[in-house]
Amino acid sequence: MSSNTLSVVLEKEIRRLCLNDFPCGYGSWRKTKNSTEEAETEATDALLDLLSCPHSPWMCDESWSPQAPALRQLAVLTPERLQTDFIHSYFTAIRIVDRGVSVIDDGLLKFSKLQELVLSANMISEIPAENLPSSLTILELRANRLSTLSSLTSHPPPRLHYLSLGSNILGSHEDISHLTGRHWPQLVCLDLSDCEFQDQQALLNALCTLPCLKSLVLEGNPFTLASCYPGFTVDSLPQLSFLDASWISPEDRRRFKGLAKISDLIVDRASATVSVGRMKGIPDPMMSVDENTPEFPVVTYGYFITYEFVCHQTTVSLKLDSESKFDAAATAHETQDSRSDTDLHSKKNREEETSKRDTQNLTVYTEETCHDIAHVSRHSTSKLTWSECMDFSDTQTHIVRDLGGLKRFLNKGLHLRIEEEKVLSWPAVSEDATMTKPSRTVKEKKGRKGKESPIKSGSTKDKSNNKKKKSVPELIQDTPIRRIIGSVHVPLQNLVKRGQKVDVLCDLGALHTESEVEATQTLEKDLGKKVKEDKKEEKESKPRGGSSTRQKNTEASKGKGKGRKECAMDVLTQSSVSVQLEPVTVELSVELEKWQSASEAHQLVLLHQNS
Repeated sequence: MSSNTLSVVLEKEIRRLCLNDFPCGYGSWRKTKNSTEEAETEATDALLDLLSCPHSPWMCDESWSPQAPALRQLAVLTPERLQTDFIHSYFTAIRIVDRGVSVIDDGLLKFSKLQELVLSANMISEIPAENLPSSLTILELRANRLSTLSSLTSHPPPRLHYLSLGSNILGSHEDISHLTGRHWPQLVCLDLSDCEFQDQQALLNALCTLPCLKSLVLEGNPFTLASCYPGFTVDSLPQLSFLDASWISPEDRRRFKGLAKISDLIVDRASATVSVGRMKGIPDPMMSVDENTPEFPVVTYGYFITYEFVCHQTTVSLKLDSESKFDAAATAHETQDSRSDTDLHSKKNREEETSKRDTQNLTVYTEETCHDIAHVSRHSTSKLTWSECMDFSDTQTHIVRDLGGLKRFLNKGLHLRIEEEKVLSWPAVSEDATMTKPSRTVKEKKGRKGKESPIKSGSTKDKSNNKKKKSVPELIQDTPIRRIIGSVHVPLQNLVKRGQKVDVLCDLGALHTESEVEATQTLEKDLGKKVKEDKKEEKESKPRGGSSTRQKNTEASKGKGKGRKECAMDVLTQSSVSVQLEPVTVELSVELEKWQSASEAHQLVLLHQNS
């Protein structure tokens, strides 16, 4: 018989009790009335002490059954009673947790007086009811691989009072049909937590038929994310005393009275409100701008927050192929303010690099956060210019009908990203200048600023008008360059476990400005070039002197290279010290809407009908 069979595991545990070995059972170690060798025998009290002493080498694991220590004591006091049938019938409670059990065989029927059976965290996919003792009153099957209840309800234990089926793959309408009073007439406590039940109305209609049900655990199911939970459940099950380990008070009954009878009530819809507040700690992008920087292009920076959330309609495809990745990246760079038709070669290179960078980030983010979720939408806050504290005050309400997808999304968490938008603005080129000298570059135009125009006007008045026009030139913007400067993962599992709101201050750590990053990369590149040049000089310089001269030159060359390297590292260290070390923080809250009373639900229904 396989080692993952329940009866095999139980027999191993019974053998580990050593009921026939010292200090239990019969043996020469037992002191009797006719014993003559006093030194080789032990009194009964001494043998019992060896069983219970924490430092005794004869201690064994007795946690799998509360009857195990008592059975060992009987093996010392009255070993003649320990027959096989007596041992099996002695156990009333068995707890086999996380032992890899996958099969419940008919060997369990030997335990004829078993009342409590705990088989949590195993690999059981089917519960044959004919192999369960009829004396069973407590059955716990939490965190197994159950996907159907048909075999369990074929001949269920008639005296069962407590049934735990949490953390299993249950939730179909067939499973709901097996949770009625016809199958469980004496069931008092039922645990269905962390399953996949989505049809709240159908499940409650079935549970209403359980005549003795007093305690019910439903947390972690998709329908518990709906706005009507727990009020709809409280009003639908008047016989219930405890819901999700909380006592249902008379005040709760009064507040939710009539909620289950409201017509047109939508019970399978969740409403989640995501709020983005203040952001602090972004380094000033203009801090490191040199005073001698040319007047053009004019560089402006904007910042906004993006995240993805489950939505009612399909807005973003999660299974991105190569084409859709490119489209998503291109969409991320589009802006309504883009009016430029100029296709400069340098601008194209910048756009291509930025597009590749953003596409990779988008792909990783989508695969990590939204796997197996049907529909998500990307939301962006308004764009703000830099300040020490940027208050977005962005609130977005997401209506979700796919409660299963919402549960998976919340378990994986939300990824929040900070994006920076850089826009280069150039002076517009007049039509006359373009016709006269179309090949003149922007740099040449800047170099000729303040000089006389090669095209002479007819009067001094025209010159003054041209100067006025040049003083406030019309600017044309390049396509914005966007980059992700920081991201953070926000856990939301608490919303699945009875939590209604997650309020967190996201810490993204210290960020670097674009100029500081470029400066660091330049220093590292220059350092690499200097090291290569030193190595090249060392190879080319081959002195004709003796070995001592060659050794001196080599050491001098190494010292020179080392000095350059240390000097460059000092510059790099000084540059990094000047970086803003204040961490970037973003205020974020995610709240699930929960109706607090039947009257509130009734008003919302009327509002929805009139809208």
